[in-house]
Amino acid sequence: MNWCILIPLLVGAICALLGYLLGRLLGGTNNHDNCNDRIAKLEADLEACEASKSNIVSSFTAGATAIAFDAGAAKAVFGKTVKENDLTIVEGIGPKIQELFHNHDVKTWKSLSECSVDKCQRVLDSGGERFAIHKPGTWPEQARMAYEGLWSELLKWQDELDGGK
Repeated sequence: MNWCILIPLLVGAICALLGYLLGRLLGGTNNHDNCNDRIAKLEADLEACEASKSNIVSSFTAGATAIAFDAGAAKAVFGKTVKENDLTIVEGIGPKIQELFHNHDVKTWKSLSECSVDKCQRVLDSGGERFAIHKPGTWPEQARMAYEGLWSELLKWQDELDGGK
């Protein structure tokens, strides 16, 4: 038999056995249990975070709810029935201009109040030359007042305006 092959095999087997025994002696515990515990803790933290996030989103959207529309207060000031988000309450906006704004997804007083005067002008320009005489400079502010229910202030200001200009 050839001893040259047997000696390296024997030394390799002894080294493998010693490596295994040293690993068990020094490694001690099963690391899988530690990893599983850590994963469970991280998953619990994630669930708590997601619950907290949904609470924050709920409270934010509850705080961002629209201001309640009081038709009675509007009627008392204007002397006529005012429908919620009727853009024609804004001095200078009639049914055709309201239709233009609706076509550009501006359908509420709040959304009109958030428009820039430039955007209002672009909406008018989209309707053609017949809308060129209108000046939308006060429309966003008037819409804000309507949205916030500041009816007396809105009517007073509109009395001072000339066709929304």
